[in-house]
Amino acid sequence: MFNFDRRIIYVLIGIMILWTISTYATTEGAILGLLLSLPGVLLAITFHEFAHAYAADKLGDDTPRMQGRLSLNPMDHIDPLGLAMLIFAHIGWGKPVQVNPRNYDRRMSMEKADAIVSLAGPLMNFILAIIFTLIYCAIFKFASGEFLLSTVGSVIMTLISSTVITNIGLGVFNLIPLPPLDGSKIFLPILPTKAKYWFQDNERIFYMIFLFIWITGIASNIISPIITNLSTQILNLGRLIFHI
Repeated sequence: MFNFDRRIIYVLIGIMILWTISTYATTEGAILGLLLSLPGVLLAITFHEFAHAYAADKLGDDTPRMQGRLSLNPMDHIDPLGLAMLIFAHIGWGKPVQVNPRNYDRRMSMEKADAIVSLAGPLMNFILAIIFTLIYCAIFKFASGEFLLSTVGSVIMTLISSTVITNIGLGVFNLIPLPPLDGSKIFLPILPTKAKYWFQDNERIFYMIFLFIWITGIASNIISPIITNLSTQILNLGRLIFHI
């Protein structure tokens, strides 16, 4: 994030968070829903950043390992502001994994290796979404109706459902092809050479575009239908597997 943007962006983010908190405070059951979403948020961010670190390490860059990012401890990956945004605004981030592309081995170009490292995070989120959807369907299939209607059963199913939605949301959001999101590096290798250089030369402009669509909520409006569709398709897969 560019230095001159930080204070302005943080103020705007703070306003967004305060507004959302006030909405939660006046909506019945919203605080409970917020608390139930927290485990899924921590899981999504932790595995997302771990996947980046793991991919970089496997490609020869030991920077994440040296910085302690090859860990499944949430405290190693949480960015407080990004966590708050993911909880309250449903769009956020973890502490970025630092890599040094020059350390990658030479099995492929640095650009392609960087794309793989970037893709690892969203891909991990989609894998987790599928896993937890299958768990959700398995419980629905084999648990008794009494359990599903109980308080414990309801809480468990809500936790799992929230985990699925959060992982899909984080994965989709990071695929937006604008810096500083993963998508900007994932799609770079497939661009024609001239387009690639043009994109890199104008990265600052694309970054500002990202800030605009994020702060104004345009990004959320764009990805929400995608998240809904993906969650439906994954749930249909689970229903098909378990014959529900």
